[in-house]
Amino acid sequence: MILRRVQDTAADAETVRKIAHSAFEELPGPAPAPRGQAGTARQWARTRHLARTDPEGCWIAEHDGEAVGTVLSLRREGVWILALFAVLPGAQGQGVGRLLLERAAAHGRGCLRGLLCASPSPAAARRYRRAGFTLHPAMVLSGPVDRSGLLDPGDIPVHPGGAVHRHLLDSVDRRVRGAAHGPDHEFMLAHYDELLIADTLAGSGYCYRDGGEVKLLAATSKRIATRLLREALARVPDGEEARVEFLTAEQEWAVDVGLEVRLRLETRGYLAVRGMRPPAPYLPSGGFL
Repeated sequence: MILRRVQDTAADAETVRKIAHSAFEELPGPAPAPRGQAGTARQWARTRHLARTDPEGCWIAEHDGEAVGTVLSLRREGVWILALFAVLPGAQGQGVGRLLLERAAAHGRGCLRGLLCASPSPAAARRYRRAGFTLHPAMVLSGPVDRSGLLDPGDIPVHPGGAVHRHLLDSVDRRVRGAAHGPDHEFMLAHYDELLIADTLAGSGYCYRDGGEVKLLAATSKRIATRLLREALARVPDGEEARVEFLTAEQEWAVDVGLEVRLRLETRGYLAVRGMRPPAPYLPSGGFL
């Protein structure tokens, strides 16, 4: 078994994508949203982004010259984040996952806190629990938005954001999850459709939307978070389904918004944390937490 770093190349980005697709396509539960060509391009771009920012946290496992597993991880201001962990079905149970996770965890040595979004896989849940993570069962909201359920927005203004708001974004991140996203905001600004900002005397927050998907939301109060989520759902293009993932019980405010607009509520996977509580009010990014 050989472990090698993920390189910032199109070939390695495609290798990572293929492993993840094969590992996750047969998992139980509701199917994830179809990615399409644009989603695939974002997967490639994210892999190459992390290969540049966190080369010591991104690895591919090869056996007899064939790539059989991969892991992508990052560290941001004392928080270690597992962004992707996948092993081909035929190579599972042979120690590949253990080696990959050990190598990625070494990148987070010294970090007191950890975050990851886990699939419904029982084997993965067992591995994360043994690694000291607390598993919080997660929910997903999906479906067409019933716009009649969008309540009056009230007195919190929401407007488009951009790179000029980086200080606000990092400030909210540090307050809500204990660490800024830093360079990951550059990726999200470049690859997602829209950043929404709320900044008032009572607090601040932001939300990334891409098509019908709410990619990441953080706010200093539930009131601001609720306003941002309603605005993001109101902007979902006609004909597209909305999707909000990795909702834990701490995010009932988001569940309530989803039910108001008649989205389906289902369970899928876990939000796993170590050395911290689940950030709140917060909707994590599956790719950057």
